[in-house]
Amino acid sequence: MINVKNITKRFKDFEALSDLTLEVPKGEIYGLLGSNGAGKSTTINILLGFLEPDSGESFVNGINTSTDTYNARKNIGYIPENVNLYPYLTGIENLDYFCKLAGKNYSPEKLSEILIECGLDFSAANKQVNKYSKGMRQKVGIAIALAKEAKVYLLDEPASGLDPLASTELSSMLKKISSRGGAVLMASHDIFRVRETCNRIGILKGGELVKEMDTSNVSTEELEKIYIEYMQT
Repeated sequence: MINVKNITKRFKDFEALSDLTLEVPKGEIYGLLGSNGAGKSTTINILLGFLEPDSGESFVNGINTSTDTYNARKNIGYIPENVNLYPYLTGIENLDYFCKLAGKNYSPEKLSEILIECGLDFSAANKQVNKYSKGMRQKVGIAIALAKEAKVYLLDEPASGLDPLASTELSSMLKKISSRGGAVLMASHDIFRVRETCNRIGILKGGELVKEMDTSNVSTEELEKIYIEYMQT
């Protein structure tokens, strides 16, 4: 579903990504773990078609994200660190608006059903978004991606600033998405949340993928030790 093949990206003299290759199949949550400046956001921006790689290719559901960006984006649900919504519209009105932008028309009942599935009850869905917490805004962002019928989900620091309950709810929702066949790429520096959420983890350092592992084979403590060792070398 997500294929990054030998991607290199430079910004003048700075090499943000160096020959990066990774794959996220259907039904998997992949955690891209790294510090600020490691290349996580650059990877996501290339998959979204916002940046062109200097070399290499990336594909979403078999579609080249550089040469066919429009159709690639149809398959993507993107949830950034801060979900941008219209503050004076309600949650359900925001969902309806973004669905129509994606060519999807749903009844009010169906929109409400999607938001409830993402953890927003009827009362919350009918409040203006300017009264929402960050976690509630994230839920609307996920609802938009689900309503769009995305095949691939790209998340950039999704748990940043969330309280423990909201973070746990986010993890549960992502696991539900993957169980339905969605491919999820989650970029984060949160070791605990990545370990708890993802099936597989890649450690990114200086634009290079230096380590990959299955979360079933490593505890949070072991992952933290491995991560620190790579960051210090």
